Amino acid sequence: MTDAATTTAGPARPDPEPPDPEGPPAPRVTGPAPGAAGPPPEVSPLEDRAAGALVGAAVGDALGGPAEGLTPEQIVARHGGRIEGIVGPFHADWRTARPLAPYHKGDGHITDDTLMTHALVRVYETVRDHLDAYAVADHLVPDLIGTPRWIPELEAEALPLQRIFLAEKWIVARLHYGHADPREAGVGNIVNSGAAMYMTPVGIVNAGNPDRAYAEALDISAAHQSSYGREAAGVFAAAVAAAFLPDATPATVAGHALRLAKDGTRAAIEAVCDVAAPHTDYESALVPLRAAVAPYDTVGPDHREPSLGARRPSRVHAVEELPIALGMLLVADGDYRATVLGAVNYGRDCAAIATMAGALAGALNGAAAVPDEWSAEVARASRLDLHAPAAALAAVAREVFARDRARRRRHEQSFGALLAGTVMTEASGR
Repeated sequence: MTDAATTTAGPARPDPEPPDPEGPPAPRVTGPAPGAAGPPPEVSPLEDRAAGALVGAAVGDALGGPAEGLTPEQIVARHGGRIEGIVGPFHADWRTARPLAPYHKGDGHITDDTLMTHALVRVYETVRDHLDAYAVADHLVPDLIGTPRWIPELEAEALPLQRIFLAEKWIVARLHYGHADPREAGVGNIVNSGAAMYMTPVGIVNAGNPDRAYAEALDISAAHQSSYGREAAGVFAAAVAAAFLPDATPATVAGHALRLAKDGTRAAIEAVCDVAAPHTDYESALVPLRAAVAPYDTVGPDHREPSLGARRPSRVHAVEELPIALGMLLVADGDYRATVLGAVNYGRDCAAIATMAGALAGALNGAAAVPDEWSAEVARASRLDLHAPAAALAAVAREVFARDRARRRRHEQSFGALLAGTVMTEASGR
């Protein structure tokens, strides 16, 4: 979501570094009008796949919203079959029906997953460099509490703080009111997928560099999460970055996730990917994938009635959402429509699952992979320009890459001088 207030409170960080010697960064790109079905013409693969990732994430979020907290069986009972596109709310009386009231989920409305994702895009637009936990305190928190925006689920303009979930409100409480060290603020929060769900921008800024995306997302999410919730944020950002590699496939994306993941997160991803391997249709995979992730999921069988041990720090557990998103990506062989529909019909926290799955499939295939009839309706219903944040973030990614290259060259020169000094010392016999 972008509008006239695209920057958050607080000054942008100064950049003491000289421009890249090969020239200045590319100019910023302006996106199409709200509701546009595709990216601007003649875009580079970076812009196209950034649009695929961000538009794909938002559409997955909107499709998954009305099925949140449900089982696959409840989804079939409500809709007379599997969800195959944009549907209405689960409850006709959504304004008063518990436990969802007062949120209008469905009908193409994005949820807090996309609200937080677009907020992080705006932080990148302000800082125009890599982010860390302090960027959350300096820029993300002011954005959440300082600028009213259209909230589709509330059908009103409000502060994002008034919509985000308790685990995200924690950021504001700890940083704005508690003045906690941003690098430690996530400790004590409930451990969930709240940080992972909005890490797509981190993967885009570090496109093609999963290791850097992993490290940056871990740094950012320290202000929000701890334990396996923070780990999921790092691994998901890495998976998005890996999806931008020229030869990327669903298998290589999952491979990079496994290579970087630690502890229970790695074990859960490995278990789900192993079970996903023989399946080529999400219908047959729904029950086996849930069985594979269940030993690592602390929430328990009833998503709306978490177990007593739910969402506590642990080295042997994992969030459910990321492994299932990767599993659905493998089952569908990266096809956007099938990947997202599998994530949606899985139920449980399916808005977050479909957000992640949609981002990965969109990054692999580009914006054209996201069905026009879905993206156009989500843009219209949510009053969002889905492409403008992607164009803006791709421009930031170009600038960050130029800065990284300049920094690397300065380091090579400095380290080279140190090595040259060593050679001269050895030659002199000292």
